[in-house]
Amino acid sequence: MRAVIQTVSEASVTVDDEVIGKITDGLLVLVGITHTDTAAVAAELARKVYEMRILDGSRSASETGAALLVVSQFTLYGDARKGRRPSWSAAAPASVAEPLVTAFVDALRARGAHVETGRFQAHMLVSSINVGPQTVILDL
Repeated sequence: MRAVIQTVSEASVTVDDEVIGKITDGLLVLVGITHTDTAAVAAELARKVYEMRILDGSRSASETGAALLVVSQFTLYGDARKGRRPSWSAAAPASVAEPLVTAFVDALRARGAHVETGRFQAHMLVSSINVGPQTVILDL
């Protein structure tokens, strides 16, 4: 699994002119799934994201109660090293990825996190105002 984590003062996801997820003062988490990922990997990534000390004062979302907006992003596994057209072959198919994104969100919520989400396989408009900006990439 791969996550891109950004500190934000606000972030939202809109689908078909409807805001379906919105947070303030928290973390925008873009999540990609590859073929070898498991529910155990999703749980470990959730722990690391929730306990990552990248908020003000080197604190984590678990310490501050900061909200998280989780957006599925298969393009995190795009490979553009050859040619001009990225290959998506490292990204897991939807039938594998969707349950693991759900497991990731469920693991965050089980830890007490307030989590908003995008919509899997929807054309989403993701808006964010980054703080810092701080961006961290996690690979498990």
